[in-house]
Amino acid sequence: MRRPAPYLYSDSDVQRLLDAAARLTPPFRAATCVTVLGLLAATGMRVGEVLGLAPGDVDLAAGVVTITGAKLDRSRLVPLHASVAAALADYAALRDSLFPEAAAFFVSSAGTPLAYSTLKGTFNQLTTATGLRTPARRPRMHDFRHRFAVRALADAYRSGADVAARMTVLSAYLGHSEPKNTYWYLSAVPELMELAAARLDGQNRTRP
Repeated sequence: MRRPAPYLYSDSDVQRLLDAAARLTPPFRAATCVTVLGLLAATGMRVGEVLGLAPGDVDLAAGVVTITGAKLDRSRLVPLHASVAAALADYAALRDSLFPEAAAFFVSSAGTPLAYSTLKGTFNQLTTATGLRTPARRPRMHDFRHRFAVRALADAYRSGADVAARMTVLSAYLGHSEPKNTYWYLSAVPELMELAAARLDGQNRTRP
């Protein structure tokens, strides 16, 4: 099956989406959408994994998310940056003030678990309003995973890290069964091709 070409969000794209989401009404809907999109961009988690989180899956004190029943029934831990953990804590406090018995971490304005169809409709609305969605360009929420993977590998190249070793870690982090599935996220990205070429050129220059 041919996979759709991913859209690689820039930092400004993500900020425009979050700014537009913050203007949604009612305010709780805005808070939910901002937090979900921010979590997707910051962690590279699958949309289904995010929507499937229960309050107990998010350890705000430790800054770790536990994903259970993920693809291929693989469970894993996702560490959170301090800023992401703080944003999740703020959302959880707001959610609990409105819906103290919420069964899901992310809920709708009615207090029910946030449905994929609802989130997708809002995401399509936001990407259209911000000009990211056009007849020729159709960004998806899943493309946040592609962005995360590309940025992780680009950082490895720039820091001089062992890219092959970093790829193994990245594959496990993303919940892939094998590294080849991770390589697909990184294919045909000009920035990575340039970084790889620069590293190869540097290695050739240092050889006797």
